[in-house]
Amino acid sequence: MLSKSMIEDVLTAALSTGGDFAEVFAEDRFSNNMSLQDGKIERSISGRDAGVGIRVFSGLQSVYAYTTDFSKEGLLKAAKNAAHAIKGSGSHIVSPLVQETIHPLNKIIQMPRTVENGRKAAVMKKAYNIAKNYHSSIKQATIQYIDAEQNVLIANSEGKFVEDTRVRSRLAIQAIASDGTQMQPGYYGPGAYQGFEFFENLNLEHYAGEAARIAVTMLDAEECPSGKFPVIIDNEFGGVIFHEACGHGLEATSVAKNNSVFANRIGEKVAPDIVTYIDDGTLPNEWGSLNIDDEGEKTRKNVLIENGILKGYLIDKFNGRRMGMEATGSSRRESYRFNPTSRMTNTYIAPGKSTPEEIISSTESGLYAKYMGGGQVNTATGDYNFAIMEAYMVKDGKLGKPVKGATLIGNGPKTLQLVDMVGNNLAHGAGMCGSVSGSLPVNVGQPMIRVSEITVGGTKGE
Repeated sequence: MLSKSMIEDVLTAALSTGGDFAEVFAEDRFSNNMSLQDGKIERSISGRDAGVGIRVFSGLQSVYAYTTDFSKEGLLKAAKNAAHAIKGSGSHIVSPLVQETIHPLNKIIQMPRTVENGRKAAVMKKAYNIAKNYHSSIKQATIQYIDAEQNVLIANSEGKFVEDTRVRSRLAIQAIASDGTQMQPGYYGPGAYQGFEFFENLNLEHYAGEAARIAVTMLDAEECPSGKFPVIIDNEFGGVIFHEACGHGLEATSVAKNNSVFANRIGEKVAPDIVTYIDDGTLPNEWGSLNIDDEGEKTRKNVLIENGILKGYLIDKFNGRRMGMEATGSSRRESYRFNPTSRMTNTYIAPGKSTPEEIISSTESGLYAKYMGGGQVNTATGDYNFAIMEAYMVKDGKLGKPVKGATLIGNGPKTLQLVDMVGNNLAHGAGMCGSVSGSLPVNVGQPMIRVSEITVGGTKGE
């Protein structure tokens, strides 16, 4: 996208007022977003977005600027604007740029841009028909198709020069069931770091069928009681609780400012021995994976909590300065418009030894959360509340009738300490995560777990 000589000139301009580090992030993105409702394509938007972000450090001061002007004059203007906001000292030179070779972790077979929209629409229509025809109570089904190709170039004053192409694909399926007096939704949104082959290999019968089954099942659900119960949280997207209530608290974005309950606690016992919590950006073709992060560092497997002991944080280059710690390949941004910071990739609780059957059968009474919905969390305290999309009461080690209106209310670090069983059925779920550097694709994951007590908000008293 940019020549080395031009980049070196831009970096030199960025350091002209005494900054000690400068970085260029160039991006050229192609995206396609289609939606289908009532059997018809309601929206089809394809676009291209390109720009350059320029960042300058001086000690613990950071300035970020971006432009969509790829001319040398436009880039130098943006670099000088950033430089003028820096109060640095001394003279720092740009090291010769040395191009790095990437060995892709994520194999792409069919680039989405080479596939005609008719084939994409056919996938949507098939998913729609499966969901809509699942049961007579399904009154509406909506399918959203997403693919994106992001080409990036990252270079900095320390001599880094690296390029990468990232491709992601996702299908979001929502079904609405009604019995004439109420409506219940069901949802499933699988995604991967893959090309169009992802859709060709996707088990639509499973995903569209599950979205519809959830909606139909919840029509017959009873009102959920409220109180404090043992709660079994199933695998896959069940990991969203710990992503939100613990994962964000392990990002240097909050740790470096002491705005996290996990700050300055490395080496402390923060969970039971059976809990190991990992963020791994190297998992092949997973939704949250990357070959390199948005500072050009190779992603890695970061063990954050090991056998209950806090081992480390997710750290970007700038917050690493604040903390006196090395970056962990965890710097991410939505696009060139955002200053990068530490973010999660594929974050999950490692599998344990219990089977799902053992976890359920050993629970005398409680709540089983099969599919989680949305929620909110205060990252400074870890306090959270999450809706449950599909839930069942547990009695004498057996699943009872489905219940609706259930929410989980608690504190992430405290909930983490109350995990008393971890299953052996690890699975990942695709989602989007919002924070100061924008909205990013992430995986949340876990095996089935049991928490000895969580406050359950319901629609009737216990």
